[in-house]
Amino acid sequence: MGKFSQYNIDLKKLPDQTTSYSFELNQKFFDAIDHEDVRKGNVKAELTVTKSIGAFEFDINLFGVVNIPCDRCLDEMDQEIDTTNRLVVKLGEEYFEESDEIVIIPEDDGAINIAWYLYEFIVLNIPIKHVHRPDMCNKAMMIEYRKYQAVPISDNDDEAEDDLDDASEKETDPRWDALKKLKNK
Repeated sequence: MGKFSQYNIDLKKLPDQTTSYSFELNQKFFDAIDHEDVRKGNVKAELTVTKSIGAFEFDINLFGVVNIPCDRCLDEMDQEIDTTNRLVVKLGEEYFEESDEIVIIPEDDGAINIAWYLYEFIVLNIPIKHVHRPDMCNKAMMIEYRKYQAVPISDNDDEAEDDLDDASEKETDPRWDALKKLKNK
């Protein structure tokens, strides 16, 4: 038996009504997936499969928490997962992903393993930028971060702007002096 055999759904044996499934995606699941985006978590997956003529519609609800690195301090942080997704599975000659939501699987197989789809839906629910609240980040790492952080200049901060102008005038590359003369005309 494969490590994801519990996520196999035999479509040929499904009754002509809505069928429900429930899965716990815990550390064992994330270890088996072995992918760098999410390595830890506890997510509950609830599926309903509706059989219709020529297709199977999967409504997938995922909710729980995954652990991911903070973009700012690199310590682990909890990211809440709460998403609803749809997947339509059709039977055909060979495996083919028609779109983001439509998958064709070989009719000879007649079964689909949804483990990777569940993982993808979790990863797609993680925001692009994921950071702790500022007071929750690793203090030592935040000190290092601030050393190299670019500080934006506000409209009311004339002193900082003057300091920046002075610094840029002192550290100019002589090759740009001719262009600066054109700029000031």
